[in-house]
Amino acid sequence: MKPLEIPPDPTPKTLNQGSTKSPIQICITLGTRPEAIKLAPVILQFQRSGKFKTQVVLTGQHREMVDQVMGMFDLRADRDLEIMQPKQTLTDITCLSLRGLEELFQELQPQLVVVQGDTTTAFAAALAAFYQRIPVGHVEAGLRTNDLFNP
Repeated sequence: MKPLEIPPDPTPKTLNQGSTKSPIQICITLGTRPEAIKLAPVILQFQRSGKFKTQVVLTGQHREMVDQVMGMFDLRADRDLEIMQPKQTLTDITCLSLRGLEELFQELQPQLVVVQGDTTTAFAAALAAFYQRIPVGHVEAGLRTNDLFNP
């Protein structure tokens, strides 16, 4: 199997820092422990690079489990939607996440929204970003085939 080739500069060509070279605004959204585990190294790399201003956004889908993982990596959330309520359905989680993320993206005006996997949080964040014409970076796409354009 051919290893995945990563370009030397991971800054997507569609994200322009402009003439001022101000950091690219990114919202990284997560709600579950697996998302936190897989996105923690991504978050740390974005934060270290200096090219990005990251906003880590939690939906609160699996609050306690996410907090444990975030603590292991010494990460903190910049925003928390705290969507969970007793006896909530997946529809409730989706609707509350979508509404909360829509409002947050309108406020923050990110240039990129990063999601991971196929969770309710990833779906809602990608949909909210799509509706606002914000590019979405999907962590996990291409991992199975080593082809970024054919996951």
